[in-house]
Amino acid sequence: MTDALSIIPAFVLRNLSDKLYEKRKNAALEIEGIVKQLALAGEHEKISSVINLLVTEYTHSLHANQRKGGLIGLAAVTVGLTAEASQHLEKIVPPVLHAFLDQDSRVRYYACEALYNIAKIVRGEFIVYFNQIFDALCKLSADSDSNVQSATHLLDRLVKDIVTESDQFSIEEFIPLLRDRMNVLSPYVRQFLVGWITVLDSVPDIDMLGFLPDFLDGLFNMLSDSSHEIRQQADSALSEFLQEIKNSPNVDYGRMAEILVQRAASPDEFTRLTSLTWINEFVKLAGDQLVPHYADILGAILPCISDKEEKIRVVARETNEELRAIHANPAEGFDIAAILSIARRQITSEWEATRLEALHWMATLLARHRSEVITHLNDIFDSLLKALSDPSDEVVLLVLEVHACIAKDVQHFRHLVVYLIHSFQSDNMLLEKRGALIVRRLCVLLGSERVYREFSTILEGEDDLDFASIMVQALNLILLTSSELANLRELLKQSLTNPSGKDLFLSLYSSWCHSPMAILSLCLLAQAYHHASDAIQSLGEEDINVKFLVQLDKLIRLLETPIFAYMRLQLLYPDKYPWLFMVLYGLLSLLPQQSAAFKILRTRIKSTRSLAGKRYQDDWEPAQHEKFPRATERDNHDDSNMHNINFASRLQQFQHVQYLHRMHSNTSQQSSQNSASASFSQDMPISRDPR
Repeated sequence: MTDALSIIPAFVLRNLSDKLYEKRKNAALEIEGIVKQLALAGEHEKISSVINLLVTEYTHSLHANQRKGGLIGLAAVTVGLTAEASQHLEKIVPPVLHAFLDQDSRVRYYACEALYNIAKIVRGEFIVYFNQIFDALCKLSADSDSNVQSATHLLDRLVKDIVTESDQFSIEEFIPLLRDRMNVLSPYVRQFLVGWITVLDSVPDIDMLGFLPDFLDGLFNMLSDSSHEIRQQADSALSEFLQEIKNSPNVDYGRMAEILVQRAASPDEFTRLTSLTWINEFVKLAGDQLVPHYADILGAILPCISDKEEKIRVVARETNEELRAIHANPAEGFDIAAILSIARRQITSEWEATRLEALHWMATLLARHRSEVITHLNDIFDSLLKALSDPSDEVVLLVLEVHACIAKDVQHFRHLVVYLIHSFQSDNMLLEKRGALIVRRLCVLLGSERVYREFSTILEGEDDLDFASIMVQALNLILLTSSELANLRELLKQSLTNPSGKDLFLSLYSSWCHSPMAILSLCLLAQAYHHASDAIQSLGEEDINVKFLVQLDKLIRLLETPIFAYMRLQLLYPDKYPWLFMVLYGLLSLLPQQSAAFKILRTRIKSTRSLAGKRYQDDWEPAQHEKFPRATERDNHDDSNMHNINFASRLQQFQHVQYLHRMHSNTSQQSSQNSASASFSQDMPISRDPR
């Protein structure tokens, strides 16, 4: 320090700390000249002594003016050294960088000015301090003083120019620093960072694309900034990188896909749209690289299919189709369990479109990887069963398709039907509103005979007799009215002549016994008219209640539909189908005379009697010259093709089931009466003794 005091005149040192800028500037010029002479003379020790004096006595001083003077003095030393300045940078630059943190805004301003002048002299020589300079500039870009910000921008532009020209810049050392700053929320810092990313990406020798995963999330974070300018800059940078990705053969899709998946769930619409656009391009470009990430990508896409923003929905749907079109297999890392887990979660989404696409994925996986999916069936089966109660008909139909694919295996088929029956039992509205839709679709997908046999087998042992009756009535109505079950009706028509028809008839009969009207319908379909007549005769007065009459009314109306056209034509041949007339007259006798059904059936009987030549008298007594024959079911068919059915045994079975229903009804009524009586007794006032 003593040497420095002897080198620099006292008045120069005094002016260097003066409060007036002009005096400090002139003092700096004096120092510049002195250092220049020392450099020419090769007196580097004396130069070091001057630098030490400026650092210790000025830049570290407690007085702001001295710190200002020290900074301008260090810049002057650098200017004086010119080409030889690099030898002293390690002493000059650190104190200037330290001044960037000074509490006095003017000191920070002069620090920017000093470093600017230093950088102009040494250019690429100070790249070794780049990370420290970048860190300082990053902080100053958000400085509270506008003058400091302006000075920072000037210095920043110069540093960018120097870096783009330098071949000593290390992107590997810089990226960690950039990554750490990317989540800063300050708009000034964000602009600063995007600016640097854009500049560095424009340098051919710097591979910013290779490090994109390190700062991609930060760029996406800026898309939701409140500043339109920042959003625009971030979007521009991302667009440029996406274009580079399309043209690059080596891209780390996996790491970036993880980031994009997270951003696809952003509350910001623009961020969601941009991330989905990237995912869409990745799915098209990446090929096998993305296979291990398909589940995560699907988890991001499915919710966006129902996004409120149309542009997002369009991109999400396109990406979903692209993804599903790719035929990957487990050997390539395709995680079927993870995909199923995503689809399972999304079939409970509040949005119908998402639920549908999740089910499409399940159907696709079953079609391509059935054996693997079946091994994970326990994870998804309950969710699929619950989805049968979905409020959307379209969803329910698709769920049934998935179930149908699973139900190719017998045990899963039975599980499905058992669940459906339990669901209908616990939710009467589901049976009423969706029962026909579900049963008809299952019949199309799995075969009507197989479906009806399984329903009948399970309902035969149903303990809840009331529900069994309701369920059988519903199945019977579907059987009689649905076009999908035409083949089943045709088979039942052959029950007396065809072994397959007979087997189906017997299979349904046991459970159909829970409903008299269902049994009569089944017998009419099977043309077992004699047995139908016997069943009508076996009905007791307790069987003929309001519910029975409602069901009977439905049956009479159904007899007028095209489904029973064959039966109406048989009425033209009373001698060949005598028991058919017995059945119709039996039904007529059960109906109230003033009911619409009574009038419909009576009109039908009268009209057919007239067409048939009035073979029978109006009071339904056979003509005296032709007593009504005691025909059997054999009378209707050729004996050579007849397959015997033990109708007597079937009638006993029907009567037994109906007896159980009557007992159950009586027990329920008695229980209700006892409950009402007990309630009444509790409400009765305690009478007092009149005495």
